[in-house]
Amino acid sequence: MTATLLCLLLAAPVLLVTSGPVRDPNNGTVPLVLWHGMGDSCCNPLSMGAIKKMIEGEISGIYVLSLMIGKNVVQDTENGFFLDVNEQVSMVCNHLAQDPKLKGGYNAMGFSQGAQFLRAVAQRCPSPPMKTLISVGGQHQGVYGLPRCPGESSHFCDLIRKALNSGAYTALVQKHLVQAQYWHDPLNDDLYKKYSLFLADVNQERVVNETYKKNLQLLEKFVMVKFLQDTVVDPVDTEWFGFLKTGQAKEMETLQESVLYKEDRLGLAAMDKAGKLVFLASEGDHLQFTQKWFNANLLPYLR
Repeated sequence: MTATLLCLLLAAPVLLVTSGPVRDPNNGTVPLVLWHGMGDSCCNPLSMGAIKKMIEGEISGIYVLSLMIGKNVVQDTENGFFLDVNEQVSMVCNHLAQDPKLKGGYNAMGFSQGAQFLRAVAQRCPSPPMKTLISVGGQHQGVYGLPRCPGESSHFCDLIRKALNSGAYTALVQKHLVQAQYWHDPLNDDLYKKYSLFLADVNQERVVNETYKKNLQLLEKFVMVKFLQDTVVDPVDTEWFGFLKTGQAKEMETLQESVLYKEDRLGLAAMDKAGKLVFLASEGDHLQFTQKWFNANLLPYLR
């Protein structure tokens, strides 16, 4: 099975969950929590459902939790566009804390926007402990563009574009549009830092929350996957925690060149020096990879 797995677009939040087979607590596997992307759902047989099944087939007895926000797949998909990210993260934290299978810790894998949401879980909710975080096309410095969306979500994408163009940092848009909460406008840096309800907080853009910093550094590994031909995420360097330099919209800077890293506001510099940051590249467009690539590059962090 080497067919390309296309896991839809940006990312989304979570709450209910579809779990894998109950694992033998003595078989040595570490549970895995998945968070899907924008326009996707927990159980899509062509994306998250296929990935969940693939992982269960490769790692015998693993407990895989694919998160859902809402009571059904429709709500799960819609909430990826319209439910306050901070509320989603809080819901997920509560759910994970109540799952007895996760008490000893778990690995996490987020797809597109699900990746930065899981990072927020690591920063805000250290119990149960997240061991390794794998970000597959996540937008850790946010986005400054929405080039395309899944065809089946074109109506939502039209609404998003209009809202972001007219006022990403207004209270109404911030509160009710998920993508606005990680919209990062380098030309309006003051507005972003002041009014971003989610990203500016988890990226320590206003004040340094020492608890966030300490909790993130508890990770054993933080793996970031960048898609080299990505036409969805703008700018693509955000998948490796890079972004546009403040005050203009052309020149990029890497994570290591950023104030975030130089001041070590998140602890990423310390993690980098400790060998905890892993930067992987994959040929292809957003969330497109083969099972062969997945098994060779990501499965070793789950075993």
